[in-house]
Amino acid sequence: MSDGTPADLFFDAAIGLLQRVREEEAEAIAAAGALLADTVTAGGRLFAFGAGHSSLPAQDVVYRAGGLALMNLLAAPGLVGVDVMPATLGSRLERVDGLATAVLDTSPLRAGDTLVIISLSGRNALPVEMAISARDRGAKVIGVTSVAYAAETTSRHASGTYLKDHCDIVLDSKIAVGDAELTLDTIPAPFAPASTVVTSALLQAVLATTAATLADRGTEPPLLRSGNVDGGHEWNARMFEEYRDRIFYQQ
Repeated sequence: MSDGTPADLFFDAAIGLLQRVREEEAEAIAAAGALLADTVTAGGRLFAFGAGHSSLPAQDVVYRAGGLALMNLLAAPGLVGVDVMPATLGSRLERVDGLATAVLDTSPLRAGDTLVIISLSGRNALPVEMAISARDRGAKVIGVTSVAYAAETTSRHASGTYLKDHCDIVLDSKIAVGDAELTLDTIPAPFAPASTVVTSALLQAVLATTAATLADRGTEPPLLRSGNVDGGHEWNARMFEEYRDRIFYQQ
């Protein structure tokens, strides 16, 4: 590790990754934003899914001030963050065949919807099966993953494929295999993961594109306001009522 405090070096690494995705993923971000706008205009519903720590960026775009009211979290017990005990069980569940199909079978996802699947490695059975099963149902899939894992790791899905292989659009987070940006001679393992920072930024860039695209088309983007500003609750109540058939975290 070169000169600079660990904090400085982490910020440098995160900023560098953000700059890379800004430049290298611009086309994919625009396409993803347009796809979400197309889905909204056509009356479809929006869903986001991530397991383990990949669930954090998914949760960040659901019921969020300044975000799209129509984005719903697709979740199942044991798959959202570290809400299960022991926490290591969540990692094992990501490798269980058939679990993704069971989640979709009990979800409101249908043809014409769009599902955002977030998986840093994209190698486990769960995200791969989730993408395959969602597309089989007629939904569009946006994958947010690190494409590097497909070149440097082995798939854990029976097909030998990765999340990136089953998406309509792929957003590459550029995160290095292992998700740790810093090393130090006195510390035996790499440390300081940046995947949450980068993935969340990628998704917010996509949703900003969606909102602007809808406005350009003459459609008011279904955005939420903060409940901590005057009039926020009233604004959101209007959104919930207008789009009640496409919002599932209210039901």
